[in-house]
Amino acid sequence: MSDAITYRMNVQGMSCQHCVKAVTQAVQAQDPSAQVSVDLPQGRVEVTTSLPEESVKAIITDEGYTVQP
Repeated sequence: MSDAITYRMNVQGMSCQHCVKAVTQAVQAQDPSAQVSVDLPQGRVEVTTSLPEESVKAIITDEGYTVQP
């Protein structure tokens, strides 16, 4: 496994704990050792993972949320 990197991104569309759970589970389905932290009021997600950043963004987008550039 490669070294983990922390990505911080702004994500639109998250409003509740279900959103937090959906994003967390989706990322961890691809990288079970990933650490996901969601700040709902600020609309921010922090992910520490060995996955590439574009993969993390795609996973979150596939869950129905918008990752801001």
